[in-house]
Formats: sequence, structure tokens, C-alpha cells
Amino acid sequence: MGTSNAFGGASGGTPLVPSWLDGNGDGGAGDDGAPVDGDDGGAPGAAPEAPPAAPADRQPVVPAPTGDRFRSARSNFTRFAGSGGSDRRSLGRAVSQYVSRSSGGAGSAARRMGSSRSTASGLVSFLGDARANGAREALRSLNLEGLAGRPVEDVFAGLADYICPDGGSIDEGIARDAFIETIADLAEAGITDIDGLTSDQIQTVFELYASHTIEARICNDIGTRVVTMPSDARTVERIEAQLSEFIQRGVSDAVNASGIDIGALSQDQVSGFVDDVYEAAFAMLEALGESEAEV
Repeated sequence: MGTSNAFGGASGGTPLVPSWLDGNGDGGAGDDGAPVDGDDGGAPGAAPEAPPAAPADRQPVVPAPTGDRFRSARSNFTRFAGSGGSDRRSLGRAVSQYVSRSSGGAGSAARRMGSSRSTASGLVSFLGDARANGAREALRSLNLEGLAGRPVEDVFAGLADYICPDGGSIDEGIARDAFIETIADLAEAGITDIDGLTSDQIQTVFELYASHTIEARICNDIGTRVVTMPSDARTVERIEAQLSEFIQRGVSDAVNASGIDIGALSQDQVSGFVDDVYEAAFAMLEALGESEAEV
């Protein structure tokens, strides 16, 4: 389930979107925007100056997290796991509430996937280059020409160190673990020749990777310790299969709804496409979850 980097679960006070994502630092001001160190910015007794107008391009304000924002999603996920994977209504509620309540909406949920989006962009760019110019040329551009002619799994393993190196944060761990899980899926997906990639195969690889990252993010936030100590292995497999299928459906629907040929994207178009799909995927999962909960 992509949880090898699992931790104790996110707390309710964890920011909806970390300050280091998307350049949303506070520039040294306190939480309320006042100058730090007690400096009021003027002479004693002087009337305070009017605050400057906010820049027109200022990022949308992310709502402050509430202490219990994970509670409902975790409770429903626990019920789903306790059912051995049969309680689809609880699964739907868990995922829908994770997006809407725990994450603050699809946009915030997507922005939390910083390292995953970056890795996905690098992966799609490489695969598009390999399709257009051949694997050897694509590898040469990354100083990885020594991997040319090697099995596709070896090529992806070498690529991992280039586009998602080991890091210390949960976000970075999710990105790398998902990439490794994607490598394991290649043969089953029928992707065996890096020199003969089709647009459909590039889309498949992207969908696999994005699905693994979202599943790992959800499990780390609301599923930690819920299914790590199950009564039997088959129960775990059933729970994992249900969750994976649900997320893959949402991601695939989001990609197909875009109507974009991933293999034909230019280098300049890839990052925007990936960002849009992650947000659309979370929105789709929220809608699918609500629909499932009503069945």
C-alpha cells in the first residue's frame, strides 16, 4: 500500500499545505502578518500606517487546520479495514472526507503532493523524449547512456536516482516508494520495451505512478496502523486491492477526462498537465467517494 515510510499519522495541526511548497513562506512575518521582535514599524506614539495592499498574484489563502480534521476520515477508514474490505460505503466516506475535510479540498490535496508531482513530471518528460527520439538519446540527455539496451526495469531503476533521489521527508519517501512500486508493475502492464513505447503505455505508466503516490499519501495520513497488523494476509490483500482499485479508477477517469495525448506533450506542457491531473484526480475521488457512500 505504499506505506513503507509510514509514520505516526498526521496530526490535526499539520498544515494543509506545508509552507515550503509552492513558495508560500511568510517572509519573516509572524502568523498574523505583524513584524517580528515587537517592532511596530514606526516611532512611539505615531499612528500606525495603513497596511500595504496585497499583491495581485498572491497565492490563495489556505485555511488553518483544525484539530479534528482527520477524525472522521480515519474512523471510516478503520470501519472499512475492519470489514475486511467489504464495506465500500465506509471506504467512499473515508476518501471523500479525506479530500474535503482533512485536506481542505482537491486543490490543497494536490499541492501537498509536491515531490510526487515533480517526479511524475520528470517521468512523463523522459518517456515522451524516449518515444520521440529513442531511448538512447533520452538517456544520453540525462547522462545515463550506459543504461541503453538494458531491460526496462533496469532503465527505470537508474532513472529513479535521477528524478526521485532518496530524501528524508515523508513527501520525498512517498515519491520514491511509488516509483519503485511502479517499476514492479511494468511487466504486468505489458511494458517491456523502452524503445517501443506507445502513447497508451506512457499514460499507463503515469496512471500507475500517480495512483501509487495518492494511495501512499492517504494511507500515511489516515490509514497508519489500521491495516499493518491484520488477522491474516488474505484480508490485507483484499483491503489493499479495494483501495488501490478505487484510487486507480479516480486517477484514470481524471486523465481520460483531460482528453490529452500524454505522449505528445512538449517539455513545457508536462508540469502543468501533471498538476492539473493531480487536482482533478482528488476531485474525482471526492465525487466517487460521495457516490459510493450513497449506494
